[in-house]
Amino acid sequence: MQNEVRRLREAIGLSQGELAARLSVSRQTVNSIETGRSLPSLPLALEIGRFFRKPVEEVFHDGSRS
Repeated sequence: MQNEVRRLREAIGLSQGELAARLSVSRQTVNSIETGRSLPSLPLALEIGRFFRKPVEEVFHDGSRS
């Protein structure tokens, strides 16, 4: 599973810590999601999508996107 979290976060000028604070998770959680070491829970994935105003399918995908 790949994701666009880092790209979306950097596009609005947030650090991992700032995003983590807005999502009420640790910076380490954001880092793990961005690097693909872990997948977010469904509620967190939905919250990330809402935060970036993107459907969750645009934020998280199977890697077949070009």
